[in-house]
Amino acid sequence: MRIDKLLWFLRLSKTRGAAQALVASGHLRRNGARVTRTALECAAGDVLTIPLHGGVRTIEILTIPHRRGPVGEALACYRSLDEPRPAPLAADAQATPLGTPAP
Repeated sequence: MRIDKLLWFLRLSKTRGAAQALVASGHLRRNGARVTRTALECAAGDVLTIPLHGGVRTIEILTIPHRRGPVGEALACYRSLDEPRPAPLAADAQATPLGTPAP
């Protein structure tokens, strides 16, 4: 399946045009190699590194979807290889409340 269509089917981009723009930016990688063509074929087992607005995601394609279905269906087609991020700490002991000047 074409990589732009795959990104759209997996709901990693809102539109297919946005997926094409992401590929054209030159920052997307498949199995470590830079992707520059939107018609590049992807298959199960490929690892994609995708720069998104919230950071970089690394996913492994488990199965190729047949349609752009609901979110649950899209999530079942890949697994995230990103390390889980630690939860942010509560208030730092040295932090000052909002509105008060720091000493």
